[in-house]
Amino acid sequence: MGSSFKASRWSLQGTTALVTGGTRGIGNATVEELAGLGARVHTCSRNETELNKCLKDWEAKGFPVTGSVCDASSPPQREKLIEEVASVFNGKLNILVNNVGTNIRKPTTEYTDEEFYKLMATNFESAYHLCQLAHPLLKASGAGSIVFISSVAGLCHIGSGSIYGPSKAAVNQLTRNLACEWAKDNIRTNCVAPWYIRTSLVEHVKSLSFSWCLFSLFCWGRVL
Repeated sequence: MGSSFKASRWSLQGTTALVTGGTRGIGNATVEELAGLGARVHTCSRNETELNKCLKDWEAKGFPVTGSVCDASSPPQREKLIEEVASVFNGKLNILVNNVGTNIRKPTTEYTDEEFYKLMATNFESAYHLCQLAHPLLKASGAGSIVFISSVAGLCHIGSGSIYGPSKAAVNQLTRNLACEWAKDNIRTNCVAPWYIRTSLVEHVKSLSFSWCLFSLFCWGRVL
């Protein structure tokens, strides 16, 4: 019933999409949703074994998904990724989902310079640069759409670390800027800021002490 209901309401047949970090969690679900609606999807992962497993699973489901091994925190690898996307999709891209992200949780005084740059490069710089690189492809499609995966941590304090939150806040503001700047190119820009989702990135939420810290922030008394 679910698939037929979706098909009767809307379709992404004939469109193309790039989803970064599509082998796990939110990214994986996004790939399957887009492909299930008829889009041709390209995704990437740093882990080749994990990527190949997902590609086989998607092929078995009949999803038109291709993939590249790419560390989104590396500028040269981002450039190579967009070159591959341009080749696979004949120079046009309808949808860019900037999903890749990571976190390191520790007190502010214990962060190293390397950790700061790693988090900012992965969570913000990668999204910014990929938008720059993908702009010609999105514009060429005639109807481009960018979706950033941010976090509620970019809007308020939830104890996720003093770097992760600001990196997501930067993504929120970039969304606003590009929405205004690129509207003339028929490129829509939006941002999704999830609360905690059951993925490997939030295993620490199972910690009783961390959970109680979060419970104190919200009246409904639960996290997930």
